[in-house]
Amino acid sequence: MRKAALIHNPDSGGSKKRQRELQSALAVLDHGGVEADLIAAESQEFAEEAARRAIAAGCDTVFACGGDGTVHNIAQVLAKTSVALAILPMGTANALAHDLGIPNNVTAAARAALHYVPRRVALGLVEYVGLKGNPGWRYFVVAAGIGVDAHLFYKLHGAAKQRMGMAAYYAKAWNLWFSYPMTQFVAEYLENGSREPKRVDVTELMSVRISNFGGVLQELAPGASLDRDDLRLVFCRTASRAAYLAYVTRGLLGQRWKIPGIDLVDSSKVSCRYQESSTALKASNGQRKIYIEADGELLGTLPMTMTVVPDALTLVGPPR
Repeated sequence: MRKAALIHNPDSGGSKKRQRELQSALAVLDHGGVEADLIAAESQEFAEEAARRAIAAGCDTVFACGGDGTVHNIAQVLAKTSVALAILPMGTANALAHDLGIPNNVTAAARAALHYVPRRVALGLVEYVGLKGNPGWRYFVVAAGIGVDAHLFYKLHGAAKQRMGMAAYYAKAWNLWFSYPMTQFVAEYLENGSREPKRVDVTELMSVRISNFGGVLQELAPGASLDRDDLRLVFCRTASRAAYLAYVTRGLLGQRWKIPGIDLVDSSKVSCRYQESSTALKASNGQRKIYIEADGELLGTLPMTMTVVPDALTLVGPPR
């Protein structure tokens, strides 16, 4: 690491404390011989443009100073380049930083980054219908989901997230526990080692890239890893709220219980669409949309396709 850019959202979190932490991180990097600049980015578009400018300026490393959403936005630009992505955890959940073992203290994270070794990892790729009906695609680093978890991000407004932090997630998740209708949709996938595609009706699908989320989720998909070049999928075939709760509880307790109606599958590709009856209902009665999220960012709706892009991103973190 010789030249770096630190991209952060000045409107996120406590501004005075955040500025002190960022200035401390800059001092650490400067003392370590790294030429580093601090760049404010108030939106997704600004963050991606800042990353492009950092690449053009010759930076070999870009720090995502925030949570998984900030990582997600910057990864869109750094993907398929040689510029490394580093993390100063300053967000709400910081799942990727937790999985990598990066210190939660910003100054300590900057100090540790001076000794980390970059490695190439795969990225998930999701193609979908945007919220305005336009086709879209995004890479994802941590996880992508369709169903109740994406509906959570649809319902969770940004202002509440900033004001309440993780409490906003838990409060809204508890509300959805009682109110979400568990609408079924169709998933078609090619399981590793099989040549014949399979179809399953599900109420939730997640593709998970990390092994440990921290917080209450812990291990959401045993076997998931950034080092894998395939999709680790969680299929929820059930509409049982008790099954959902049991599955989250098993991760919290570090158990490997088999939950009826919830399966884990390794796949190279999965596509999801509305059920045919739901499509007709949607056209006539305005049936609710099924949403898609990636790395905690609301993307759009069905239909969608997920694949994996190997050797896509240079990630800076502790040795494996």
